Formats: sequence, structure tokens, C-alpha cells
Amino acid sequence: MGIDRRQRASLALTLNFIAVVFSVSALSTSYWCEGTRKVVKPFCKGPVKLRQSYCIMFNSSNINDSRLVQYIWETGDDKFLMRRFHTGIWLSCEENVNGIGENCRSFLNIAPPHEKGVLWLCIVAECLYILLLVTGGILMSIEICHFTNVIDGLKLNAFAAIFTVLSGLLGMVAHMMYTTAFQLTVSLGPEDWRPQTWDYGWSYCLAWGSFTSCMASSVTTINRYTKTILEFKHKRRKIEKSLKVKQKLLDFDSPEQVWDMYISSVPSTAEELMDSSSNGRKLSNTSVFLDLNDLPDPQEEEYC
Repeated sequence: MGIDRRQRASLALTLNFIAVVFSVSALSTSYWCEGTRKVVKPFCKGPVKLRQSYCIMFNSSNINDSRLVQYIWETGDDKFLMRRFHTGIWLSCEENVNGIGENCRSFLNIAPPHEKGVLWLCIVAECLYILLLVTGGILMSIEICHFTNVIDGLKLNAFAAIFTVLSGLLGMVAHMMYTTAFQLTVSLGPEDWRPQTWDYGWSYCLAWGSFTSCMASSVTTINRYTKTILEFKHKRRKIEKSLKVKQKLLDFDSPEQVWDMYISSVPSTAEELMDSSSNGRKLSNTSVFLDLNDLPDPQEEEYC
């Protein structure tokens, strides 16, 4: 049982560590949501010898000469460019027009004013989620390495389960708050940011993977705690049962009381003895042997 409990504790600690790594990685990256944004191509500046696909070209390179009539060759969808972007809790980054490098800005400044409070609550909940996860992992580590008896280990196990469950609930609420804030920002955000298409990124998957590992760790910890308590109750019942049997034996002060109790179970008449023998009951080797001569004599009137 001790090996099994230690294996369960190691499994819970491993799942807790995975949850911490995933949550920190998700919080520090900006790939919660990814997509594209449709923008108008800028005008090409300076002398251009080769046709560039990311800007609008003229029939002349001298765009500063107002006497020249400039003709634009791009029409329809050719005037637009699809630029990729990715957004996290902290930053929203969009690739440059020429496809080299990115331009990043704070997501808090992009969100609508009435959604900034929700974003701050999301940030606080994510930080508390990581803090409670780390606290639960520390308690699990102490339980595995340094606890002196089973009772102290159970106390640490109970606190670790409580911290892990609370962290999982906070993480779930934080992820859902960010999803709501991002969707509202897509609808009500500034025009120069609104995406054309978007989907959830790998950081978002890491965040929910962290939540899944956290809940698996909490379930393992609670299962281990419950199993240990049930084992203690089962052993306690066995000990109480054995103590009751010993107490009954100790209640008899003398051998005469044991003899009287045994004699009271022996048939007192020949009829009872014959009935018991006819039913197939046999006296053991250690039972009392009755002398048939000691049985009461029948009266003479019965034979007349």
C-alpha cells in the first residue's frame, strides 16, 4: 500500500508540474488567437525597378511631380493585402507590410474601454491560478519527501487537494473571461485592428491543457486521500472487532463461569438429547460427556 500511495503522489506531482509549465508558457506568449486582417496596400515609395506585391505601383517612379498623371495598375482585390496577426493577454502583434518583422502593441489599449476591467480580472485570475498551482505542488513535494507519519501526510494531502481544485476553477474562469473579451474586441475594437478571419492558437490550447492537467492532479490527490481514509476505517473496524472478542473473554472472571455457560447449552433430558442426535448434531471431543445413569428414572406408574 505504501508503494501504491507513493506512486499516486508522484503522479499527482508530475501532473501539477505539467500544469504549471503549460500555464506559464501560455501566459508569457501571444498566440492565444491567430488570424488575418485585410488592409489596403500602401503606395510604393522611391524608385522601384521590380514589381512589388505588397505596395501599389504607379506608371512613373517620380510620385512627387504633380504635373505627371499617375496610373494605378492594381484594381479590385489586388489593392488589398492579407496580413497575419496573433494576440495574447499582453500583446497583439501584426506582421509588417513587406512581410519582414512584426509590429506589436498592448492588447489592453486595443480592447474597448468597458472590457478593460474584464481583462484585468483575467490577468489577476491567471496569476492566482499559477500561484495556487505552485503552492499545491510545494505541498505535494513536502508530503513525498519530508513527512514523518501518515497523519501529517494526510493533512498535507488535503491542503494540496484544496489548493489544486481552487487553482483549476480560477484557471477555467480566467480562460473564459479572455475568450469573451477577445470576441467583444473583434466586434467593437478599433478599425485598424479588426481581423478578417481568426481562430484560437497554440497558446490557447496550452492554457486549456494546463487546466486539464491541474484537474487530473486534483482528482488523483483527492482519490489518494479518500483511499487512505477508507483503509484506516477498515483497519479500525477490524481492530475494534478483535478488541470486542477479547473483552468478552476477559469478562469471565473464573473458569466456573465458562463451565456454567457451556453446561447451559447441553440438553438436560434424554428426549432433548435424542432430538439433537436425530437432527445430526454431534458433540465435539471437548464437550461434556453425560452419564446415562445420571438421567432421571422414569416413574413406575408409567410402566403399569
